[in-house]
Amino acid sequence: MNSDFNNKAAEASPTPDKQYSPSFCAQQLKILADPNRFAILKILLDGPKHVWELNAELALEQSLLSHHLKILRQHELVKSQREGKAVLYSLAPGVRVPSGQGLNLKCCILSFECPIS
Repeated sequence: MNSDFNNKAAEASPTPDKQYSPSFCAQQLKILADPNRFAILKILLDGPKHVWELNAELALEQSLLSHHLKILRQHELVKSQREGKAVLYSLAPGVRVPSGQGLNLKCCILSFECPIS
């Protein structure tokens, strides 16, 4: 993993003046450019999931899944809640759009609704 990406984690929470900057938007889209992180967010649109449930759907090595979840947490796209030995993940507050079929990336909305042709 490159250090530039790690350094950007500190900039993940937008201040009001940075929220719509091209660099912030590019960083948010870069996070979703990874198919595994994109898949995690899409799965979480259906509701909270334990790590083992995410792993059952994605079939990733535990360490790789943990890596992707950490990045999504750092960028405040998901939140985690410990339940004994299990960890429950859900979309962070404000990430799900009101229709439930999209993601608010804090700079743009990614919609999974298909327009009618």
